[in-house]
Amino acid sequence: MGRQLSPTQPPSLPAVALRRCCPACGEGRLYRRYLQVADRCTVCDLDLRAQDSGDGPAVFIIMIVGFIVVGLALWAELNFAPPLWLHMLLWTPLILGLSLAMLPLLKAAMVALHYRHNILDAEDRPRH
Repeated sequence: MGRQLSPTQPPSLPAVALRRCCPACGEGRLYRRYLQVADRCTVCDLDLRAQDSGDGPAVFIIMIVGFIVVGLALWAELNFAPPLWLHMLLWTPLILGLSLAMLPLLKAAMVALHYRHNILDAEDRPRH
């Protein structure tokens, strides 16, 4: 009737995103480098090469960071009216910092969502 659960429950979506771990077992590392997804999980041997989050994380970052920065810039403009060069000096590092900090988290969340919703083929799933 429903999807059969493995004996070990997969980790929650926030846990996968924050710990950047394998979406199947929650133990192996998801990334080989900053944003490069590992070929396989070292613990459960899940093939992660097929994982492609595409532009999904970038779109969410544009929306979230844009909302934060535009709101702060508008508030600063209405209350202090700083010159344009000061706006650029203030908001450029904030945009870059927030974007680079959030990108691995949102990419890990997208990979976990792909896994949860059976984007991977059945033969690529680990056997518990």
